[in-house]
Amino acid sequence: MARSARTDDTASLPTPPGDTVLEDLLGYALRRAQLKLFQHLISRLAAYDLRPAQFSALAIIEQNPGLMQADLARALAIEPPQVVPLLNKLEERALAVRVRCKPDKRSYGIFLSKSGEAMLKELKQIASDSDREATGSLEEAERTELLRLLTKIYKE
Repeated sequence: MARSARTDDTASLPTPPGDTVLEDLLGYALRRAQLKLFQHLISRLAAYDLRPAQFSALAIIEQNPGLMQADLARALAIEPPQVVPLLNKLEERALAVRVRCKPDKRSYGIFLSKSGEAMLKELKQIASDSDREATGSLEEAERTELLRLLTKIYKE
């Protein structure tokens, strides 16, 4: 049976051979770096049975208690229908709750539960440690500058 060339550990894919056009593309380099960082974070979050998007949602909800699903989708840069299964999983785990808004009975505000708040406190430290470990080859000044430049790109 033929095996797919793609594996679950996409961060360890070999660099394309030679001097390819991809090596000169910032988007390609960003994607490769993002894969490495995500694989590192995924392995750390596995003990909590969470994915990076779920962690990100918890962090955003903490900073914006009562936000609407559409606002969470925008903050996560995902389509609004993708928020529903994500929130369903967080609610099933009793990490977040949706509360019907009084003025507009069709809308729900999203809040962290007490257990969600407690878990997020641990998760933020784990994510920070994971981020630093995955970027360990960078000096602190390089890391700070890279973060500044990436922020400049996505806020433009």
